[in-house]
Amino acid sequence: MCLIAFGWNAHPHWRLLLAGNRDEFHARPSAPLARWDDAPIIGGRDLQAGGTWLGVTDAGRCCVVTNVRDPRDPQLGVSRGMLATDYLGGSADAKVHAQQLLRSAADYRPFNLLTFDAHDAFYLGNRPEPRAQAIVPGVHGLSNADFNTPWPKTRALMRCLQDWIDGGGEDDFALLFAALADERVAADAQLPDTGVGLERERWLSSAFIRGEHYGTRASTVVAIGHDGSGVIMERRFGPNGHFEGETILRTAGLPSA
Repeated sequence: MCLIAFGWNAHPHWRLLLAGNRDEFHARPSAPLARWDDAPIIGGRDLQAGGTWLGVTDAGRCCVVTNVRDPRDPQLGVSRGMLATDYLGGSADAKVHAQQLLRSAADYRPFNLLTFDAHDAFYLGNRPEPRAQAIVPGVHGLSNADFNTPWPKTRALMRCLQDWIDGGGEDDFALLFAALADERVAADAQLPDTGVGLERERWLSSAFIRGEHYGTRASTVVAIGHDGSGVIMERRFGPNGHFEGETILRTAGLPSA
C-alpha cells in the first residue's frame, strides 16, 4: 500500500476502519482479493514474491505494508510482502509480534508496517533504524514516508475518514472510495522532496495515480467490528486507471487462537 488512513477504536461499531490505495507497476503480477487456500489470509497476493500488501483474517487481525520512497536507499533485503503474510499467518499477537520483529527488521527492504489484532495496534518501520510504536485511539495516516508524516494526500484522506466517522458513517463506504479516487494534484508549495524530482512529486501527490506503466492498482476499504467480524472491499485498476473489477468479502469474527 502507498496511501492509508485508518481509525483505531475511533468509531462506536468499528474498532478498525482503514482506507488505502496500492500503487505499483502494472506489469507486476498480482491476484485479486480472495481467501487463500494455503493460509488463513484474506487479501490480494503479489504473484512475484508471494506475499501481500494488505490482508485480514477471520479472527479480526489486519496487516498493511508500504515501502519507503527514497531513491538513495537501495531496495535490498527480504521482500516486504512477507512481513504481512508472516503476521497474518502466525500466532503471535500484535504486541509480541512487534517485539520479535524488531530483532530482524533490518534484514528487510525499507518498510512501514501496521499490525492490528483484537486488542492492540502497532506501527513498525526500519528506516532510519528499526522501531515499533503502539498506536493510540484516533485517526492516523501512512504513506511512503513515516507514520503520520503530513503529506498532502495523507492529510486529505485522514480528514475524509474523520468526517465520515463524525457524520455517523456506518456501512456506506462510498465517501471513502471517492476520496481514494481523488486525482487532484497538490500545490508545489505543499509537495515533499523525496528525491524523485518536481514533476514526479506532482504526479505522485494525488490519492489516485493514473499511468500507463505505474499507478494505483487497488483501492481497499477494511472495516472490522469490536466483535471481530467485518468486511474487506477491493476495487482494482489497470493501466491508465482502467477499472478491472470489485470484490467484497466478509470476515467471520472467529475467536483468535
